[in-house]
Amino acid sequence: MHSGQPNLCPIMVSSRDDSRLLTNSIHDCVVFRNNVSDYRDPAVTITVLGMACAAITAFLGFFQAPLVDPDSWNAPEAYRILYWHVPFAWSSFLSFCLLFLGSVSWYVKRSERGWSMVVIGSELGLLFGTGVIISGPIWGAAEWGVPWDWGDVRLNTYALLTLVALFLVMSLRSQPDGEETRDTLAAVGLFGFVLVPITAAATTLWTNRHPEVILRESEETGFDPEILQVMGFGAVSFMILFIGLVLLNYSIYTLRGELEVLNREIDEEGIN
Repeated sequence: MHSGQPNLCPIMVSSRDDSRLLTNSIHDCVVFRNNVSDYRDPAVTITVLGMACAAITAFLGFFQAPLVDPDSWNAPEAYRILYWHVPFAWSSFLSFCLLFLGSVSWYVKRSERGWSMVVIGSELGLLFGTGVIISGPIWGAAEWGVPWDWGDVRLNTYALLTLVALFLVMSLRSQPDGEETRDTLAAVGLFGFVLVPITAAATTLWTNRHPEVILRESEETGFDPEILQVMGFGAVSFMILFIGLVLLNYSIYTLRGELEVLNREIDEEGIN
């Protein structure tokens, strides 16, 4: 084994281990490494592509897209962060949809794949939700003069949604895996998804400060078609990134399970 490669499947051989145990262990390690390559390559490629497109979105947004109408915005330059802020929000909603589907699948079918969707949806919901929580106050501080408006229902419901994702991720890290734990966290995931339509409805009903969810060209907003084109490119970029991260996280989840099974089999053969 090359020293530069991680020891993904360590083999502990003692004096009482026979050649059969060693042969079977080596075979299992070879199969495991092949599975790593099969899962990893397309997921990594799509993820890197999404990251590259997201970087291009940032470049276009900060250096190529035109300014909004300065008479309609207090900080017309600060709007450029919305080219990442808005796709972050869209991707987080997709993550919570994945969490919802996984929770339903776990309750109805006790599906291991459904549970993996709960895990992945929680992690990506926290990732993209954190992006929204960070980028939003940056824009708010410039446009409103304060980073957060506690009177805005949309901001508060979205913050609660991100806290749900944080709770799920921390619980997945700290609680022992089992049906009772999974049932509880799936129920929390269902509750979190309820906040998605509430946040979307709040976007339509309360528009005192936060921009409307649909950006359109008008005298009020100062948006022109070129801005919307860059925003659309950003949406596609983050969609690619979302798909890549889902595949990457699913491959990691699957391989972690396979590794646990292999280690258990090796331990059992070593005892026998």
